[in-house]
Amino acid sequence: MSDFETYDLGDFKLKNGEIIPSAKIAYKTFGDKSLPAIIYPTWYSGLISDNEWLIGSDKTLNPANYYIIIPALFGNGQSSSPSNTSLSPFPKVTFYDNIAAQYDLITKHLGISHAFAVLGWSMGAGQTYQWATQYPDFMDKIIPFCGSAKTSLHNQVFLEGVKTALVAAKGGVSSGICKGQSYKGGKEENWTKEETATGLKALGRVYAGWGFSQAFYRKRLFETALGYKDLETFMVEFWEGWALSKHPENMLTMLYTWQSADCSAQPPYKNDFPAAMAAIKAKALILPGRTDLYFPPEDSEYEVSCMTEGTGKCEAFPSIWGHWAGGPGQSTEDVAWLDGKLKDFFAA
Repeated sequence: MSDFETYDLGDFKLKNGEIIPSAKIAYKTFGDKSLPAIIYPTWYSGLISDNEWLIGSDKTLNPANYYIIIPALFGNGQSSSPSNTSLSPFPKVTFYDNIAAQYDLITKHLGISHAFAVLGWSMGAGQTYQWATQYPDFMDKIIPFCGSAKTSLHNQVFLEGVKTALVAAKGGVSSGICKGQSYKGGKEENWTKEETATGLKALGRVYAGWGFSQAFYRKRLFETALGYKDLETFMVEFWEGWALSKHPENMLTMLYTWQSADCSAQPPYKNDFPAAMAAIKAKALILPGRTDLYFPPEDSEYEVSCMTEGTGKCEAFPSIWGHWAGGPGQSTEDVAWLDGKLKDFFAA
């Protein structure tokens, strides 16, 4: 029995005109519907349960105080994904499409007409920005942490390495940045066990150099904080273990969503990024990681500088855990720091 629910979206039309037939969005709620609503989307590869580390009676996200909704990304294996549909190739889904689906879930199915806050880590942060620009009147506050409103060129290049490492196991190649990938014979489906294992292990190894900072490795926190006996054990058990728990085409679907992210690529902004940032009405607390290799603080500072004066504030996690400072809960000091920031911001 699953610990989440699904909402039927029908034949869901994407912004690019493609359709996900009989689409479903997975979600889980905490607290009573009468309480102020908080939307907390999932991240790259994350299941709904992977968001729960920030929720609890001892946390700011306390179900006694808020109605917390975790909607899952298309491609995460719970919402409509390559792994649970017969679609091949799976449609190219963007953040715009994910937020349109989440809006239907939250307004039509859950009956929520306004949210107190939207927040999220990594791709959850990207969805937070998308919410704030796609439906700017819907929420009072946003807290994107360790993420961005538009995937930078450097971040796109990183994702090319992830994509290429994965599909090479199947004889595939990248079709270019934000253009997906191609396979010998044009077949996305029917990954063999060997192709899957080889490709996902390679994906994990590429990711290993990016998820944590140089200082994290230099100080050997994989041993002292996470308990692995040496670097190779960490690579195999942590990184390859994480990757092997995933479905290759699901990872590629979400990778496209991440790589193509740009909240100004929607009406009425017409790719004018400063205009999209200036359109944000919600009070914004932007929390990058000081040592995040994906989403450096300079990018977040630029985002805030484009907002209307007084709308946004940027403060970096004072952490050497890199991207992992913002989640998924393994750095206890960073969890406490984040929870404190949420508490103060919600009370302001």
